[in-house]
Amino acid sequence: MGTVIAVCTSPAKGTQKKNVGEGIFIEDFGIKGDAHAGKWHRQVSLLSHDRIEEFRSRGADVENGAFGENLVVSGIDFRSLPIGTRLRCNDVVLEMTQIGKECHHGCAIFQKMGECIMPREGVFARVLHGGVIRSGDELTVESDE
Repeated sequence: MGTVIAVCTSPAKGTQKKNVGEGIFIEDFGIKGDAHAGKWHRQVSLLSHDRIEEFRSRGADVENGAFGENLVVSGIDFRSLPIGTRLRCNDVVLEMTQIGKECHHGCAIFQKMGECIMPREGVFARVLHGGVIRSGDELTVESDE
């Protein structure tokens, strides 16, 4: 079980996301108003709050959403979960579709720190069932089937 720390969106690809406090998750699309929403396998990105805090402890001055993540969640190590894992928060059901991604080394975080955690720690999911997720909500790991 985890707790949603931030719900982040951005209106354009290639920009950092901002914590908007809540998001409307649309089935087979993503978060309303987020540039990465669409009919593909990376509709929503998730990153563990614990991993962000570890990165901050090494001197990184990053806000939630800086890595391009939609959901920042404490208490769950997403990278340890297999593809196909289902996550539930309120009415929203997400299915993990990808772990990590190729990072473009031109991002501001990589330029400053010499590394970025999203390529190895971030995960992606598609929305199986829509609804609303807010900061403070509980997110649970349902299954991997």
